Amino acid sequence: MCVNYTPVPSTAWPSRFGTPAPLGDWPDEAWQDYAAPIIVAGDGGREAMIASYGMIPKRKLPPGRKPFSTMNARAETVGELPSYRTAWRRHYRCLVPMHCFYEPCYETGQAERWRIEPADGEAFAVAGIWRPWKEDDGGYSFSFSQLTVNADAHPLMSRMHRPGDEKRSLVVIAERDYDAWLDCASVLTAEAFLRLPGNLYGAPVPRATPTTATLF
Repeated sequence: MCVNYTPVPSTAWPSRFGTPAPLGDWPDEAWQDYAAPIIVAGDGGREAMIASYGMIPKRKLPPGRKPFSTMNARAETVGELPSYRTAWRRHYRCLVPMHCFYEPCYETGQAERWRIEPADGEAFAVAGIWRPWKEDDGGYSFSFSQLTVNADAHPLMSRMHRPGDEKRSLVVIAERDYDAWLDCASVLTAEAFLRLPGNLYGAPVPRATPTTATLF
């Protein structure tokens, strides 16, 4: 499962996303509870906003509740698990723009960090779901999770993660399908987009250590 990726910075926001980059700052790499940009369906078309990576931010957990990861929602259970089902059934779908994401590969006998991206090296967007949170001041904050599918049959993603673990992959949404994904009005229509990505490129990169970031 992807727990770390490189968001698209505001200075390199491509016009094909169809909306200006959101106002604000986000770190060069996203980890759990870090701020990152997402794209949702607004009243006048696509709208970009900053949200917290992970459907349930740690600060929103009830007192005494042990933190757990909600950065990835499995396509097979997104409509059933309490953390995700309301957003899924209410069609709170989003696009998560990125330059690449990172996965561990164990082919050398130990975990090696790999950078995964489209073969053309261009920025892309993956399928996600999001939700609003009412804050004490009357405003709202937002959070999101990426959607994943089984990748046992994928030539690259099947090589990632520990031997014996199920192989999973993020869902890349083609540029031509951005609005169709955001606007589809039924769960069945949305499920048709949850398929393995096509041409991906991967290579080992040095492991990064999370640094100071904007947290929610």
